Amino acid sequence: MPEVQYVVLLPFFTPPSFPSRRTMKKLEKSTLKENQTLQISGSKSISNRLLILESLFNNIKIGNVSTSQDTQLLKRALSENTETVDIHHAGTAMRFLTSYYAIQEGKMTVLTGSERMKERPIGKLVTALQQLGVEIQYLENEGFPPLKITGRKITESKVDVPAHISSQFITSLLLIAGKLEKGLEINLVGKITSRSYIEMTLDILTKAGIHNSFEGNTIIVEPFTGHPSSVIRYEVESDWSSASYFYSFAALGRQTLHLKSFYRASTQGDSAIAKMYEEFFGIKTVFTEEEHKITLLPAEGFRMPEKIVLDMNNCPDIAQTLCVTAAALKIPFEISGLGTLRVKETDRLLALYNELKKLGTETKITDSTIQSVSFGEPQENISIKTYQDHRMAMSFAPFCLMKELNIEDEKVVEKSYPVFWEDLEKILAPLQD
Repeated sequence: MPEVQYVVLLPFFTPPSFPSRRTMKKLEKSTLKENQTLQISGSKSISNRLLILESLFNNIKIGNVSTSQDTQLLKRALSENTETVDIHHAGTAMRFLTSYYAIQEGKMTVLTGSERMKERPIGKLVTALQQLGVEIQYLENEGFPPLKITGRKITESKVDVPAHISSQFITSLLLIAGKLEKGLEINLVGKITSRSYIEMTLDILTKAGIHNSFEGNTIIVEPFTGHPSSVIRYEVESDWSSASYFYSFAALGRQTLHLKSFYRASTQGDSAIAKMYEEFFGIKTVFTEEEHKITLLPAEGFRMPEKIVLDMNNCPDIAQTLCVTAAALKIPFEISGLGTLRVKETDRLLALYNELKKLGTETKITDSTIQSVSFGEPQENISIKTYQDHRMAMSFAPFCLMKELNIEDEKVVEKSYPVFWEDLEKILAPLQD
């Protein structure tokens, strides 16, 4: 029997069905129950990286895979042998599969997605792959999906990539690097964006037996020389991005919450939420190592800051949550490092600008920043538009502790957290008149 290496042990989840129609979620004004415990699904970021490696190297077994729609779409794409692959709204899948199909020798693949996906730029990744000798064509608009990818053997081993681009572009290259004959050297030109996500990828490669280094702006990944009979089993840590919404609930509701399964030494960039919410909102994170549990503990008598000033370049995906928390508590904020939010599921900075108004918060935005301008009273009959963005739905949900509101297109949460609304029912109690 092959030797099996166990990394972390967590429970498994059954994937949900995909959404079929849009509905409105009404959230009554509520209170937060005391001492509730939730089990959060595995990290989408880690799961998607591991799925690509599992398909490439065949010696990786994954437990606690994310139940998110994005991950299920990626799994389906990797399991199907079709010429056209439609990944709908799954941006991570689009980026990771672009490189994955590029090295499938002799296979032609058309990689496409939703109308919004066709508006999300992928040119920098395509250019990097073309530098390596890959044949990729744009089928509609230059720089955007859909793509026609003709897989071939890559013999080039060095590529220059703009450092400010999405870390997912860089990760896409890193995931295939160990499969290349000469490995890969990536020179990142300029200031690096979301460095923590790149480091997460390199940590996963290391655990998979793929040697690498990251010094200055140069990443080197060596060809994989491990023995395929040595099976490595990964149990995915729960998702810190999903945990962020409950930090917001704890900050607004001032009650203790418990979340499983999380680790002090997490490689997820969004674990920065713990430090931020302790500093700015008085929510201390207590780790219980043997249970792989964190407790969100509101500090008694905590004095809120006069202003929040943050560079969230390394963790932009939790910016929406933090902005809503600050708006609900009327704490002035100035957040920078958010350039990548313009090209997510929606233009998240513009979406925040529009929807925070409904909470009584006026802001001003630039290409990479958002700053509060004034605080007033929230609107009556609040209805939050989600713009087909899962994080808009979940980041605004904690405001129900302040005032009832509606979340449009409630099924959008299935992209990353399919049981979000069910979990809210476990921790909320309607406010009694």
